[in-house]
Amino acid sequence: MEDLKTLKVELDEATGVVHLVLNRPSQRNALDTHFFTELPRLLSALDENPSVRIIILKSSGIHFCSGIDLFTLGSIAVSQGEDHVDDGGRVREKLRRDIKHMQAALSAVEECRKPVIAAIHGACIGAGVDLITACDIRYCSEDAFFCVKEVDIAITADLGTLQRLPRLVGDGNARDLCLTGRRIDAMEAKHMGLVQKVYPTKSDMDEKVGKIARDIAAKSPLAVIGTKAVLLNSRDLPVDKGLDYVATWNAAMLLSTDVKEVFAAQLEKRKPMFSKL
Repeated sequence: MEDLKTLKVELDEATGVVHLVLNRPSQRNALDTHFFTELPRLLSALDENPSVRIIILKSSGIHFCSGIDLFTLGSIAVSQGEDHVDDGGRVREKLRRDIKHMQAALSAVEECRKPVIAAIHGACIGAGVDLITACDIRYCSEDAFFCVKEVDIAITADLGTLQRLPRLVGDGNARDLCLTGRRIDAMEAKHMGLVQKVYPTKSDMDEKVGKIARDIAAKSPLAVIGTKAVLLNSRDLPVDKGLDYVATWNAAMLLSTDVKEVFAAQLEKRKPMFSKL
């Protein structure tokens, strides 16, 4: 794997589970310019790797993510006027491209065919919330807390929270969190639906989430990626269009050797073994 400045990758070849670790603990895993380049490149590589079946996104250090690196934010603002100091249109077009670049980096989590589980401890602030809302499932430890902080630094959140959070916690809760910038603890996050389960400690979370990931990884990879793809497409479609999409999907994928393997394993009273993608 390439030399990484902000992330660490650990692949268990036996299970197909990847641990993708935010790895700037001394900066509380703030997201810098390197991160927005490394994350989509890594996810693309993991997506194409047939040995990878599922990804756990977690962090080193005492916090999951403290948001976007303020130096990065400042450098983006400063760089806008360097080439076209007297041309407001070109300055703003460059800023739009920079924002779109960062949006695409976080959307790569959602676009990855393999499921991505967020395992959150400590602070999850600002762009950290953008990141976890793009994940498929979210778990946290009791020490976790969450804050959509952008409004307090005079920014409209622009990396995905305003688009994805309402679908997870409901429109009213999303407006509450995004307009007040207030901090919520793990239990309130679970009550809202932001996370699926809260574990007593980080070590307990790591153990239980690892088991969940291994269980999913042991299932048919075609069924797993199909479920993610259909859920994502159905999110933005009326029910009839979503049903039509899954009918087309299964017409293409249903007659796989994985279905035969499930029935053979049941007859032989053993666990099914599925081929790599």
